[in-house]
Amino acid sequence: MNSDKLYAFCDETWERQIVPQLIDYIKIPNKSPMFDAEWEHHGYMREALDLIEHWVRAQPITGMQVERIQMPGRTPLLFIDIPGKGDDTILMYGHMDKQPEMVGWNTDLAAWKPVLIGDRLYGRGGADDGYATFASLTAVMALKERGIDHSRVVVMIEACEESGSYDLPFYINHLANRIGTPSLVICLDSGCGNYDQLWLTTSLRGLAGGKLKVKVLEEGVHSGDASGIVPSSFRVLRQLLERIEDASTGRIKADVLHVDIPAERIAQAKECVAVLGSHVYDKFPWPEGMRPMDEDLTQMVLNRTWEPTLSVTGVDGLPDLGSAGNVLRPQTSVMLSVRLPPTLDPVLASSRLKQILEKDPPYGAKVEFEVEKSSAGWAAPTLQPWLADTIDTASKTYFGPRSAAMGEGGTIPFMSMLQERFPQSQFVVTGLLGPKSNAHGPNEFLHIPTGKKLTAAMAKVMSDHYVNRGTPAAA
Repeated sequence: MNSDKLYAFCDETWERQIVPQLIDYIKIPNKSPMFDAEWEHHGYMREALDLIEHWVRAQPITGMQVERIQMPGRTPLLFIDIPGKGDDTILMYGHMDKQPEMVGWNTDLAAWKPVLIGDRLYGRGGADDGYATFASLTAVMALKERGIDHSRVVVMIEACEESGSYDLPFYINHLANRIGTPSLVICLDSGCGNYDQLWLTTSLRGLAGGKLKVKVLEEGVHSGDASGIVPSSFRVLRQLLERIEDASTGRIKADVLHVDIPAERIAQAKECVAVLGSHVYDKFPWPEGMRPMDEDLTQMVLNRTWEPTLSVTGVDGLPDLGSAGNVLRPQTSVMLSVRLPPTLDPVLASSRLKQILEKDPPYGAKVEFEVEKSSAGWAAPTLQPWLADTIDTASKTYFGPRSAAMGEGGTIPFMSMLQERFPQSQFVVTGLLGPKSNAHGPNEFLHIPTGKKLTAAMAKVMSDHYVNRGTPAAA
């Protein structure tokens, strides 16, 4: 393999095709169904899929089959089948749906406004992860252009990942015979600790989320008349949240939501700290004087990857400050997002959360926790020696330093589904979401040089997979 020429192909394709496609893709507000109940009527998901599918069909890949699949009442899926040599299959995954706009974008930036500043392409969904389809096919074409063999490649691009991938199990079952049994899974929907080397994701947290509603009155009343007699719904809410989380430390109180962290992952966290140092935390946009929850860098990494945490991601029932009259409000609702350890059963966790929150409500308030998300985490199997060597070599070749590995705090439900169905498969989970790229938040961006290098690195992985496809797993 001539690595310089392979990278040159990836570089040119990114500049000439991928970046322009992503600019058009970012303009489309194809929010995931959880954030746009009328997604099918609005047609934005269809528009995004049209854009991606049109580009895919235009690529000169002999024998490639492209199918747009939409089962009744479900989000669409793009299924791409690229023939290769041998009997093995590589499954590549990404998604096309996006998180909502979020507030706080810098001046001249916005969710659906692509802005190219230096090496960064700003806008919602470029790095998370609209680039996945384009990068996957470019990696294949880079090999074909050099006459380098690879196994059969199946690419699946779903449209409800940001809503918990609730449609994906149906498509996996529907396409089971056509997918086959992949020996390698490549997912381009994850993160990187920096932009200096290739990062491999070793675990993903699960997720239990839903709406917590507290009702104390049938309608709002004068706060001067009722306060001191009618308990505030917000105070009741605070009491309920204290059942889950220690407000002074952020530690989740329920033992059932914790697991024993494997020694290998603790050692890996220490290795990450040795690579990243203070970048473990200073990648975030801290206001002056603000500090992290913990002083120990290794513990920060473990908190982010293996410990459960609670976030309140939305509030209903509170008027904006300009409309806040002297009223004791009848109810308060919040959206809870509880990140779970990778190996914890999310259904069990959701059930336990509901029990904790709804049992014996203060003052007899009407309390309801409506579970909306229950997604499994994922812990990577041990890499076969050839794949570990390939990852390292690809990083050194296209980035410079050797590769690094760490867990991620986010959730990709597809990974646990695939590992359960294909327990013998090897997994390469990686991505472009590095420092300050801010997926789901304001000012999300894609780091273009990393995209180019990652694409070339995946081509190397695919080539070496073909060469080593008969290599037995390590004992």
